[in-house]
Amino acid sequence: MKNQDISEDLAKIVYLGIGSNLGIRKENIEKAKFQLKENNIKFISVSKYYETVSWPNPQYPKYLNIILKIVCLHDPLTLLSICKKIEIDLGRKKTKKNSPRICDIDIIDYHGMNLNIKTKLKLPHERMHKRNFVLIPLFEIEKNWKHPSKKLDIRTLISLLPMDDITSIKQI
Repeated sequence: MKNQDISEDLAKIVYLGIGSNLGIRKENIEKAKFQLKENNIKFISVSKYYETVSWPNPQYPKYLNIILKIVCLHDPLTLLSICKKIEIDLGRKKTKKNSPRICDIDIIDYHGMNLNIKTKLKLPHERMHKRNFVLIPLFEIEKNWKHPSKKLDIRTLISLLPMDDITSIKQI
């Protein structure tokens, strides 16, 4: 029998999305990454940066987004709490839904878990399969990823995006 560190059993593969459309966007994302590492979150891979127009209001500043594949020892609600604290530490203010923000961190997929804690957390992220700024960078780092509840592979999900969503995203 192979000896195994107990923490290996607790470690989960998680995908996070980080976005910013206020201030120095790349710097905001790098600060968020640093704080994630400070919270015992280990990166497996990080996508390149992708720029998209703001949704639903394209008049707002453009977003810069990345996707991280991480190893996480935290349970989903603790991870959510860490992400929310980092957003606040970086200057995010409580505003209207979809308003511009310094930092937004979303849990995209937590170890393939399907979870719905009303008003707190839905896993996988409930709109991720419709978002070019999630799917395209996720494909870059995990070509074999499958949606945990829809059971569709990432290539299929990207092919279901409107053509404008596919052509309007720009790798930075």
